[in-house]
Amino acid sequence: MKRCLACDSHFESSIMNYPACGAGPATVDGFCAYAPEYSDGGGGFKAHYFSELAKLEENNFWFRARNKLINWALNTYRPSFCSFLEVGCGTGYILSGISKEFPHATLYGSEIFSAGLDYSSARLPLVDFMQMDARKIPYFEEFDVVGVFDVLEHIEEDEAVLEQLYIALRPKGVLLITVPQHTWLWSASDEYACHVRCYTATASIKKYN
Repeated sequence: MKRCLACDSHFESSIMNYPACGAGPATVDGFCAYAPEYSDGGGGFKAHYFSELAKLEENNFWFRARNKLINWALNTYRPSFCSFLEVGCGTGYILSGISKEFPHATLYGSEIFSAGLDYSSARLPLVDFMQMDARKIPYFEEFDVVGVFDVLEHIEEDEAVLEQLYIALRPKGVLLITVPQHTWLWSASDEYACHVRCYTATASIKKYN
């Protein structure tokens, strides 16, 4: 179901305008926009990085290995999933790998920067892409799987994002997350990438159940 960010009412996902209060998403650069005020400068990243990523991903061992790991996790923990949302989809490279491995699934991608969505939609024209702030996700118990890959470390309010991800998942849904680990690995590369933290296995994160 969709969730109105203005009045918190729930309604069928096929409905665009919220029936309780009449509000609805804006449109930015041809994409449905739930946080249009951040579409050009959402923070935590720099929009011109997308062009760099688009050139690197296809032939870079790290990005290719991450795609294989994500597909392994999906095959292991929810091989028969029907719906998948990637939050912070960037250029759509991860979703392109998932679409090849799971052609039966309905895929969705969100990105706070509309510039990233231009690359994603060019790569995957049949996927439903939206501009969205991960701290305010307009869905309630909608997706079998939600993926957040190397995104949380860019956001100060990471626990608020985790709460939103939990709300967007269907009961017994699967949440897949990748983040950088070990503070001793922190370097200029993290600063260039606009990271605000690394994670450890013992990091204290609120449990949602």
